[in-house]
Amino acid sequence: MSITHASFVTLPVADQDRALRFYRDVLGFEVTADRETPQGRWLQVAPEGAQTVFTLSGPGMGGFEPGSARGIMLVTTDVDADCARLAAAGAQVRGPDDVPWGRMASFTDPDGNGLLLLTEKEGF
Repeated sequence: MSITHASFVTLPVADQDRALRFYRDVLGFEVTADRETPQGRWLQVAPEGAQTVFTLSGPGMGGFEPGSARGIMLVTTDVDADCARLAAAGAQVRGPDDVPWGRMASFTDPDGNGLLLLTEKEGF
């Protein structure tokens, strides 16, 4: 096998503009692609410098069900501050809690896609 990385993760959304506001304005992601295709709008976002991007897949793009993505782990240097920012923006946040591998929380985007935040324990 010669796989080097994941290109993108699909996040099914009902409203791409609403999702873009959340991922760009709340999470601070950058827009890496935003163009029209014959199948619909191809919209991708990512944290600065990330190798893997997130495709905000709207209606008609692949038949995905909005809110069906789960378990996507985002690593952060300050899970507590990020949780406070998410809660202030109206996101449903659970945690953060101490776990053997660090400090972790979960939240949902406006469509109900489930994401996790982790500040990794040093040396784990």
